[in-house]
Amino acid sequence: MLVVIGIAIGLAVGAGLAFLSLYAFAGSRLAAARRTRQLLVTDARREAEAFKREAQIEAREEAVRLRAEIEEEVASRRAETLKIEERILTKEEELEGKLTELTRREQGIADREGHTKELQEELKGARDAQQAELQRISGMTVNEAKAHLLERSEELIRHELARFVRQAEEEARGEAKRRARNLVADALQRVAANHASETTVSLIELPSDDTKGRIIGREGRNIRAIEHLTGVDVIIDDTPQAVVLSSFDGIRREVAKLTLTKLIEDGRIHPARIEEMYYQSKAEIDEVIRQAGEQAVFEANCGELHEELVKILGRLRFRTSYGQNVLKHTLEVVHLAGIMAAELEASVKTAKRAALLHDVGKALTHEMEGSHALLSAQFARRYGESPAVVHAIEAHHYEVEPQTVEAVLLIAADAISASRPGARGESLEQYIKRLEALEEVAARHPGVEKVYALQAGREIRVLVKPKEIDDDAAVLLSHEIAREVEDQLEYPGQIKVTVIRESRAVDYAK
Repeated sequence: MLVVIGIAIGLAVGAGLAFLSLYAFAGSRLAAARRTRQLLVTDARREAEAFKREAQIEAREEAVRLRAEIEEEVASRRAETLKIEERILTKEEELEGKLTELTRREQGIADREGHTKELQEELKGARDAQQAELQRISGMTVNEAKAHLLERSEELIRHELARFVRQAEEEARGEAKRRARNLVADALQRVAANHASETTVSLIELPSDDTKGRIIGREGRNIRAIEHLTGVDVIIDDTPQAVVLSSFDGIRREVAKLTLTKLIEDGRIHPARIEEMYYQSKAEIDEVIRQAGEQAVFEANCGELHEELVKILGRLRFRTSYGQNVLKHTLEVVHLAGIMAAELEASVKTAKRAALLHDVGKALTHEMEGSHALLSAQFARRYGESPAVVHAIEAHHYEVEPQTVEAVLLIAADAISASRPGARGESLEQYIKRLEALEEVAARHPGVEKVYALQAGREIRVLVKPKEIDDDAAVLLSHEIAREVEDQLEYPGQIKVTVIRESRAVDYAK
């Protein structure tokens, strides 16, 4: 027990000693740490003060440097400002000098204006005095003198203009006639035209006069059936072995001719057979029309056409104008226009296509309203023809003014084809009326003594009174007559107006 107590006491004493030793060691370490901390704080303060002093020194140096730069910049700006002020002062001095000079000049101009006004007043007075003296000397007022001067000037200008016009016309007419003559002559020589004209009747030869009775039929039923179906008048008269078909419609007349020919060849003539043969003939004529249109397009050699235009073109084979076959006339115009376009280096294709289609409206005029030229242009536009072709077609009878070379060539070719000898027929009454109208237009002018229409109305010779019409007035008279003929009358081709004064002749072709 005592041992245990002794051990416990020993352990307690050891623990106390260990505690005391540890406490003493910790106190020494704490004191050392405090001293170290104090040293570190002191060093940090010392270094901070050193850094602060260095920063203050650098800041003072930077401030000095910036102050120097600012002072230098200010000095430079001040120098520039001084220079600008000097320039402004110089400009102000110059402006003051110029202002002084302008003031002086304005004063001089004002003085001159005053002097000028005085001179104008003096000049006006002198002019008025001179005008009054001239009126006193001449015995005419200013208005009378002006009227006399204008009248005299007009007379001089009129004679000078007539002389100039006559000279220019002579030169231009000579050259134009030469070129036109060569061009038209070459075109006509290269186009072989048929001079035969067609009529509105067809003659059918019969094998015997007995056939006439069979055509008439019992109580005229056969002839009535033929006329009803075909729309053609069947004329049976005393002409031996012949029957005449009359109609203004060439297609109907051709269908009736073919129908009657088939009936005569078949020998059976009665209403049922007539109707059968009529429809067969009508189908054959439609095919003939199509083939005629295709042949015309082939002969024209100006490109493909729309199928409908080809059909309409083929119908022209059975149309006539003043006895002239329209399809033959169309092909003739195509060749003439193509030749002249080639000579003048114009568009041959445009001229030919316009010429080929320029009269297709004649196949439609009984179905549609309007002139054949406008109808032709309308159909050409509808089926895709070019604007140049359409314009030439609608201008070939002056429904619109021609604007292209091809349009003018079509007008010329159409006139040549229509006016060539044998192309068209004209009744005696119309012929006489046309000649009388030409003579009447020329005879109504003052100074005209006699008028003669020659060469079937293609030339007018006007005899004037020499005492009333001089050479210059004759030139103007020929112009006036030609213009009135152009405005008031319808004429094919060209009319030559010749004014004869004594032994001199002045002509103007129109």
